[in-house]
Amino acid sequence: MHAVTTKDEERLLKGTTTIGLVAKDGVVLATERRATAGTLIANKSTNKLFKIDQNIGMTVAGLVGDAQVLGRYLRAEVALYRLRRSAQLSVDGAATLLANILSGNRYMPYYAWLILGGVDQKGGHVYSVDPAGGSIEDRYVSVGSGSTFAYGILEETYTRDVSVSDGVDIALRGLTVAMKRDSASGDGYIVHTITSKEYREFSDDEINKRLKALKIPLPPVLP
Repeated sequence: MHAVTTKDEERLLKGTTTIGLVAKDGVVLATERRATAGTLIANKSTNKLFKIDQNIGMTVAGLVGDAQVLGRYLRAEVALYRLRRSAQLSVDGAATLLANILSGNRYMPYYAWLILGGVDQKGGHVYSVDPAGGSIEDRYVSVGSGSTFAYGILEETYTRDVSVSDGVDIALRGLTVAMKRDSASGDGYIVHTITSKEYREFSDDEINKRLKALKIPLPPVLP
């Protein structure tokens, strides 16, 4: 994820690693924490995972400012829908709304590539939403410069009957591999899970316990 603007759009959209996957009982969303400005590590505790509603979350890769604006924009629109309809927006509806926001700004685009995930009456869903407004649903998605490495883990370990708990471990392993080989990814983990019962944001202690069980070195403690 990049902290400053450059003219290289492809570069802007690659500086991070984000993961979303559908489990049999919900959805897992996960990212690392590093923000870069070219070769400079601009920030080591960047939030790249936003809670949109009780049933929907969103990961972001790209410009920090654009990502934050899109997160606020989508959260507000989803909240308005809930107030007007007294019901939660479906994940497909939220993905379509996000895609329309992006496609409507194609001449002054948001430099952000997003993963939208959540649970509704039809089950769990994960969508990849690109800067031009393309929206594609899949069982698992990884976006960013470390995605090639993360996909190696996802392709090897993901199955349709994976549980949310096991999905968290898969996401942590995917991020770990990406952080080992991708210089734009690193400095810790953010994990959210969504089920029909709750939206859960994992604490650092919870993540560290899982890392220890997986025999993955803990990230450095920031001052």
